[in-house]
Amino acid sequence: MKLVTFIRNGSEKEELGLLRGERVLPLEELGFSYTDMNELILRSTPEERAAMAAAEGEGLPLASVRLLSPIPRPLQDVVCLGLNYRDHAAEAKGFSQDAFGLELAAPIFFSKRVSYSQGTLAPIPAHRDLTQQLDFENELAVILGRDAVNVSQEEAPAYIFGYTILNDVSAREVQTKHKQWYFGKSLEGFCPMGPCLVTADEIPYPPALSISTTLNGVLRQNSNTSLLIHSIAEIISTLSRGMVLKAGTIIATGTPKGVLMGDAAPRFLQPGDQVVCRIEGIGELCNTVE
Repeated sequence: MKLVTFIRNGSEKEELGLLRGERVLPLEELGFSYTDMNELILRSTPEERAAMAAAEGEGLPLASVRLLSPIPRPLQDVVCLGLNYRDHAAEAKGFSQDAFGLELAAPIFFSKRVSYSQGTLAPIPAHRDLTQQLDFENELAVILGRDAVNVSQEEAPAYIFGYTILNDVSAREVQTKHKQWYFGKSLEGFCPMGPCLVTADEIPYPPALSISTTLNGVLRQNSNTSLLIHSIAEIISTLSRGMVLKAGTIIATGTPKGVLMGDAAPRFLQPGDQVVCRIEGIGELCNTVE
């Protein structure tokens, strides 16, 4: 099923719902009450989720609501994978050998501070006082549904609650100036997600989904999530050996070739530019820079 966080037009109340085509079915009206998506992930049982998926109702026209990020306020920093597609690793190395000329034998992890994640059709702040090298990164995000400790790769799929699209917006000169990428990845508004959270049962494992991005209607990224260097199972297993991955953890699995820093003479994002990130089976995340 496709879960959303939304606001009805003319309201300020955040609600949870099921996305069914061009309609949204509010969960509360179907008899399911959770304060937010984090509580649904942490508290709902498999039986409750099965009942949700089977629920019927008239719902609301999609045009009558505003979709927010499925998880507007993540419980903790997002865990990110760097250089996890070989073609992107090559283009990044061409932009900065010092920053991106890294060995790929082991996963490259970093974190991304997110106080608030905006949804589709919400703006991306340009932060012109801090960056002139604003870039996009379309990524498949994995959301865990259970605490993971010492999980084997074979066990890892059972810990996945679902998936969404995450745009790992980046300020390149800030990212490369600092030896850690944290600051350049964590400016306010740098973590749009959406349009929905698709539960794991809807997508065969391991996900082999087309992933593409357009900038002002021009195709920039076009790849498949099956091409990850380090698989989702490897990521979960590696991290859970040394730390507790709490339920609700969001893992951004990396971006393919086609980001702006890969161009010979990059024209980085400017106010008014529209970025549309698409992943098969999930939908599209559309944001405009302002």
